[in-house]
Amino acid sequence: MTIPFFDGHNDTLLRLLELPAGSGEAAFVEGGKGGHIDLPRARAAGMAGGFFAMFPPPIKGSLAGTVGTAAASDGQLPPELDMAEAQASTNGMASVLLRLERMGAVGVCRSRGEIEAAIGAGKLAAVMHIEGAEAIDTEFRSLDVLYAAGLRSVGITWSRANAFGTGVPFRHNADPDIGPGLTDAGKALVRQCNQMGIMIDLSHLNAAGFRDVAAISTHPLVATHSNVHAICPHARNLVDWQLAAIRESGGMVGLNFATGFLRPDGRFVADTPIELMVRHVDGLIEALGEDGVALGSDFDGAMVPGEIGDVTGVPKLLGALLDKGYGRALVEKIALGNWLSMIERTIG
Repeated sequence: MTIPFFDGHNDTLLRLLELPAGSGEAAFVEGGKGGHIDLPRARAAGMAGGFFAMFPPPIKGSLAGTVGTAAASDGQLPPELDMAEAQASTNGMASVLLRLERMGAVGVCRSRGEIEAAIGAGKLAAVMHIEGAEAIDTEFRSLDVLYAAGLRSVGITWSRANAFGTGVPFRHNADPDIGPGLTDAGKALVRQCNQMGIMIDLSHLNAAGFRDVAAISTHPLVATHSNVHAICPHARNLVDWQLAAIRESGGMVGLNFATGFLRPDGRFVADTPIELMVRHVDGLIEALGEDGVALGSDFDGAMVPGEIGDVTGVPKLLGALLDKGYGRALVEKIALGNWLSMIERTIG
């Protein structure tokens, strides 16, 4: 019997936006156009929904630090992104998601109740998420507009600096304690998100920024797509004190499927066994407890293990957890229940 699951992070909207004009929505609904997620494969896999990220891509021709590229090896932060360019791509991705909703393929959800209603109606439950807040102005006018459209989760940074804070570089054998903390505008953004009922995502944020969020936020600490630094010492992964802070707050981490954040050697290669994913789940369970672990694939944004391949491979991971001796009730929490609980506690 298929176990339904909720994915804490994907970059599918950017992939669809970058297809020839007007074809992305049809490609998602009809399937068979590449990538990791489309509607037919999601349904076949038991995907109940997920956080659909709006990620303003790096400036064309400047890909230093992009996941899985040769340029990532130098560990430099990509240049900051102009707000106009970030708003154009963010609005484009929001438009794709809203069009998919009008087509009946997804339900844009603003609460746990709406997620459960969408699932009950046979729709993919989509929570609108920002990965890198470059499209948000420091007076938060664009945040109001995006909130009205359905935005309910904000990752303050991608792996670059912006008006609110600084991300971590794509650097292996590195600690995330790199660079300055949140700016005054970043601290104000945390308070504003708390007030509005917008979840804050700590993935990609550096250690000083993490500490600032932990000191300010009244919400549980969440990293939607990060792994265990003690297993894979990549700057994108979480060190022991970060995991302890997340646990103390009643927070959660979604397992990232990107091979370079799974492998101890930090290599982005498809020949990465599912057993290594299970090892990270073991580490997250040990650090956070059974209520603190979920899935955050990074589908359509990173190289994933070849055995997983795409969204249809998620049942293989869940089966591996069952084979490891995880009870079905715990696997169902990791797959879906923990995200539903976190969404209720942070969004509504």
